[in-house]
Amino acid sequence: MKLGINLGYWGAGMDADNLAVAQEADRLGYAVCWAAEAYGSDAPTVLSWVASRTERIDVGSAIFQIPARTPAMTAMTAATLDSLSGGRFRLGLGVSGPQVSEGWYGVKFDKPLARTREYVEIVRKAMTRERLSYEGQHWTLPLPGGPGKPLKLTVHPQREHIPLYIAAIGPKNLTQTGEIADGALLIFPSADHLEETAITHIRAGREKAGKTLEGFDVCPTLPLAVGEDKDVSALADMFRPYTALYVGGMGSRKQNFYNQLAQRMGYEKEAAEIQDKYLSGDKEGAAAAIPQKLIDQTTLLGSVERIADRMQAYAAAGVTTLTLAPAGFTLEERLASLRAGTEALERAGLA
Repeated sequence: MKLGINLGYWGAGMDADNLAVAQEADRLGYAVCWAAEAYGSDAPTVLSWVASRTERIDVGSAIFQIPARTPAMTAMTAATLDSLSGGRFRLGLGVSGPQVSEGWYGVKFDKPLARTREYVEIVRKAMTRERLSYEGQHWTLPLPGGPGKPLKLTVHPQREHIPLYIAAIGPKNLTQTGEIADGALLIFPSADHLEETAITHIRAGREKAGKTLEGFDVCPTLPLAVGEDKDVSALADMFRPYTALYVGGMGSRKQNFYNQLAQRMGYEKEAAEIQDKYLSGDKEGAAAAIPQKLIDQTTLLGSVERIADRMQAYAAAGVTTLTLAPAGFTLEERLASLRAGTEALERAGLA
């Protein structure tokens, strides 16, 4: 199992620290550095900056939002980043959610699976540098009856095949991801529940495509906080606002993918309470309502030895790249967490 690092969103006041974290991960031999986007910093700019200041580590988008760009623009960006980074780019895609898609981008959030499938098909066709023509339900290239003509990408990517990942949570999306992508970006993954919440669906998609899980990158992100095992409860409290935001407030009452995931993990009653409190404005109450077990199951907390045991559980569950989001109030604490991640991987016998 390999390790990755997730820098999250740029522009939160820790930009210089984030670059130092990426550089330390590069020095330690981490496999990939991911950057996110929502409605603030854009991932391509961040990744080009990180790539220019690192040497070996891959840079990946977690994610490029599908409603933010046409598929041809995404192909252009991917090819450019792969060329500039010397073949170190990984393309992660996701549909985002209805509030961001419709509120920020003005793109209707409908038929996300069909849109994702067409998007991936167009991106991959453009990346082959064939002349681009496509007829689908959501995109038609060139537009009929006009002056448009099939064009081909002029940029030569460093590699013939750039790894393509999809951020997936729901069963149908996970199945399609297994069918059409090279990897899955997962969030709130529990090693105890990974088989039924993710792997079984990914496997079904691979089988549909006539493939196995061999070579497919199962890549969850887990927050990491290192400390004494006796302080695990306090470490878990660090992530209550984060978990409350996603389970309680990331989406509407009817359409919150993270809340639905918590329910599939057996927290139906708790997920409902967290959402009720969060959407009513009681964010502190929502955070307090989160069971410690839920946080502990979806993070890496405690001593290096405890984290090593958890890493073994994730590897046994099918994880191939474990992406860490190291917590810390200072840069040195975050860097120490990175080094602890490497030590834990070695102790687990997975390096």
